[in-house]
Amino acid sequence: MNRRPGLSVRLKLTLSYAGFLMLAGALLLVAGYFTLSRGVHPGVIFMVRSHADLLRDFAPIAAMVMAFLLVFGLLGGWLLAGRMLAPLTHITDATRIAASGSLSHRIRLPGRSDEFRELADAFDTMLARLEAHVAEQQRFAANASHELRTPLAITQTLLDVARKDPNRDTGELVDRLRAVNTRAIDLTEALLLLSRADQRSFAGDHVDLSLIAEEATETLLPLAEERGLTVETSGETTPAVGSRTLLLQLTTNLVHNAIVHNVPEQGSVWVTTSVQPTGATLTVENTGEKLDSQLVATLAEPFQRGTKRIHSGHAGVGLGLAIVKSIAHAHDGTLTLSPRDGGGLRVTVELPAGAQNGG
Repeated sequence: MNRRPGLSVRLKLTLSYAGFLMLAGALLLVAGYFTLSRGVHPGVIFMVRSHADLLRDFAPIAAMVMAFLLVFGLLGGWLLAGRMLAPLTHITDATRIAASGSLSHRIRLPGRSDEFRELADAFDTMLARLEAHVAEQQRFAANASHELRTPLAITQTLLDVARKDPNRDTGELVDRLRAVNTRAIDLTEALLLLSRADQRSFAGDHVDLSLIAEEATETLLPLAEERGLTVETSGETTPAVGSRTLLLQLTTNLVHNAIVHNVPEQGSVWVTTSVQPTGATLTVENTGEKLDSQLVATLAEPFQRGTKRIHSGHAGVGLGLAIVKSIAHAHDGTLTLSPRDGGGLRVTVELPAGAQNGG
């Protein structure tokens, strides 16, 4: 924004300080003059001087006092304003550095707490969050590019092989190309959904998490039966506010994840909804191999896959829990992952009471 040049804050404070000091001095001089003038009486010329003599003697003194107050006010105001605004200079320098693209700089303003230090601490916190967000976005962009490049590279390889071998079975080639293309479509749709959740571009509706959990479970029940797993759904009516489509996607991802990453047979999945004093809670647990806490802490990151977990053709594109985390945050909720003592994973999504979206 282009602005016309104006006076600096330091100069404004200096002039204000000097003006206030001169006004106070003028009031004191006037008060002193009227106090002295009370002793002037027309009939007593030997004891007290006349008003004219008093004014003639008082005026030079008043002028010198006002001149001193002006100089003292300007110098003292300039020094005091500079000292008071010194923290603001550090904040301004940090802002310029951040505007140039460097988010690693911190103000770390020393001293006891006051308005400037609170502003500096808030600015440092903002810079830390921005730096973490930018780093996360950079990692996400790099990982997304890598994941999208993989199916494209496979497609290119299959086409090159088919061109070099015209007698190759085209049916097999078409099936493989279709599988690769399906994976690319799934990945693209997952990226779009993740972006939509991050932007909070949805309307808030009153929904029942228990009904959403039942719908997601019924949809994935054939997959669970195919793998010999049992899925149990329980919970009372659990009201929440948010996007029904996104919350259904969140629940579906969690249940799908619990089915896919399970023991080969005789495994179980538990889906529970409940109302807590702070809001609505959705919990999805599954049996499976024992998981390390450090591994569990990374599972919600985009394109992170647990190397010790059981995989299959339904393992997805590595964005399932990342999408869950993004949708939960978009609803001002939290996502908690923890390993179960007997093996497997427990995922808890907590949504605040009367959660409001940003759309």
